[in-house]
Amino acid sequence: MTREEAEAILTSAGDGGDEGFPLLEAAIACAIHDHPFRDPQPVRTLARSACERLKERVGGESPDEALSETMAADLRLNGDLLHYDHPANTDLIEVAERRRGLSAALAVFYLHAARAAGLKAAGVDFPGHFLVRVETAEGPVALDPFSQGRLVLPSELTRRALRAGLTPHVADRLDLLMAPVSDRQALIRLQNLLFSRAIRSHDYEAAERSALRRALLDPQDHRPWLDVAAAREKQGALTGSLEALSRARGLDGVEEARRSTTFERVRMRLN
Repeated sequence: MTREEAEAILTSAGDGGDEGFPLLEAAIACAIHDHPFRDPQPVRTLARSACERLKERVGGESPDEALSETMAADLRLNGDLLHYDHPANTDLIEVAERRRGLSAALAVFYLHAARAAGLKAAGVDFPGHFLVRVETAEGPVALDPFSQGRLVLPSELTRRALRAGLTPHVADRLDLLMAPVSDRQALIRLQNLLFSRAIRSHDYEAAERSALRRALLDPQDHRPWLDVAAAREKQGALTGSLEALSRARGLDGVEEARRSTTFERVRMRLN
């Protein structure tokens, strides 16, 4: 798959609705868009095994236990504590091969398998750490893909929220802490992480690619195009930066004045 083919898949996914969003294929396209011409078969093989094994477990165990045991015990998916910042931990193809990664990448396999097995699950965009919400007969529970799918108790959610800087009156609200996000937003969370890491390492080409993927996945959001523009400006690609700013203009009137100011600043540099 080429980078252009990956962009076409992401564009199609972005144009569609949240219902039936092709999480796995879009996630594969994101990985190949970053590093083209690789074989995505390890991802599909792992995802297929997860679906088959989870379907066998469902019915004999609670939904959360079936999901965590399938992913962590049967398939050995876990977080990479020793090499947390390694780029392989955010690349879906390498995560499938190594069975190690960050929670936002591991969650792709959790959510895909849960859908296939008929479980009600969704990502939780928790501060600093992506979680998976699973609906059970006793109510929703949170699993941590990074910690072998371990159940995260409400008291621990509150402690984590406080450590992340949330105010106490928010940290006590489980309805806020466990608010589900769409599969689209789950994948965008992973791209946000890649963008932040690229910016910190001054890899502005990688930052541009991750921001572009966010723009394709959510074409109604102007913010990714601002990040594309900023990354291109850092590379000295001022014409491309202006093109991205033009895409951002008009998508959201509240930010129009700020985008116009940025547009004029870049245009003046070009002239």
